Amino acid sequence: MTAGPGEVFDLIRYGRARTRGDLQEVTGLSRMTVAQRVDALLAAALIREAGTDRPSGGRRPTRLEFNIEHSIVVAATVDTTHSHIALTDLAGRIIDDDSIDLAVIDGPEKVLHGIAESIESLLERTDTPPSRVSGIGISIPGPVDPRTSRPSQPPIMPGWDAYPIAEYLRDALPVSVPVLVENDANAMALGEHSVGFTDCSSLALVKISTGIGTGIVINGRVYQGIDGGAGDIGHVRLGDHPDVVCQCGARGCLAAVASGRAIAQKLTELGIEASSGRDVGELLAKGNVEAMRLTHEAGRRIGEVMATVVCLINPGVLLIGGALASSSLLSGVRETLYPMSLPRATRNLDVRLATMGDKAGIIGMTRVVVDEVFASKAINARLNEPEPVG
Repeated sequence: MTAGPGEVFDLIRYGRARTRGDLQEVTGLSRMTVAQRVDALLAAALIREAGTDRPSGGRRPTRLEFNIEHSIVVAATVDTTHSHIALTDLAGRIIDDDSIDLAVIDGPEKVLHGIAESIESLLERTDTPPSRVSGIGISIPGPVDPRTSRPSQPPIMPGWDAYPIAEYLRDALPVSVPVLVENDANAMALGEHSVGFTDCSSLALVKISTGIGTGIVINGRVYQGIDGGAGDIGHVRLGDHPDVVCQCGARGCLAAVASGRAIAQKLTELGIEASSGRDVGELLAKGNVEAMRLTHEAGRRIGEVMATVVCLINPGVLLIGGALASSSLLSGVRETLYPMSLPRATRNLDVRLATMGDKAGIIGMTRVVVDEVFASKAINARLNEPEPVG
């Protein structure tokens, strides 16, 4: 196969080639062809020269790298009670951000209108022209059908099923760029993987907030399943809770027993005010004993279900994230996960708390956008180069 500019760009972006000499060696292209490819990428500001590498004899070779300042990404994460919106560079570093308190139960129009207003405010506040935006990414707390980029029967998002989120934002904003939609646990898993676990070929992140969901990253890519339902463990039925009704309408779901919403209900019954996973998280941060006890119990139930996930995908890293992420939750998960899993499946497993908090979803959505907008095919199309033929 002859490597076009897009394929050369990929090698530079992912660090598989750092100099023009590396590109010749990896691709087998001639020195002149490599020079043409690199010059085209430099002219388009997609890559940049960044100092020199150590010489192996003769002149020091110039190092090439992905130009993360080429443009910016708008990334937004929608949670059940609030949304986080940010402008980032192409590596996911936040330039400026905003948070709005709008609940998903208020419906898609109200939430998306608030997000669109926040995006316009951020662009104005940072003096960023719309032409600098390369793409928009938004995560939601529910399954997303990868074929349509629309919510797919999200249990805790009434009125959002099949709603055209991307189309709404494209119409509401003064930009004409791709708008990509992803599940929140997937976005968080990808963000954590991109920053701290790039060498891990199989990573899972379970997010416990008002609901429960798992993001799975295999070989650096989110695994979505046939229609976006992969990792939706919150609706696995537990046999010993047949009378507990879930928001999805079924009985005995894990989320109805162990989610932030379920814990909030139990705390309320004890006279402690709480209505969401966010509220429970705040109580945990304050050291509330009952919140810690109930969260530990929830962790044990989650660990029972995650044991199956661990045996199925054999991850190297399992991260515990979301509003309830705490030592209480982590210890509960570990207490049941290990005894209920095949020892072989856990012998190389690292179970730990996620560390990036809300930033994980922002970085993950930036990565989703960059992977789409700066894919090799997109680069070849931008530079009017035909696709390489194998």
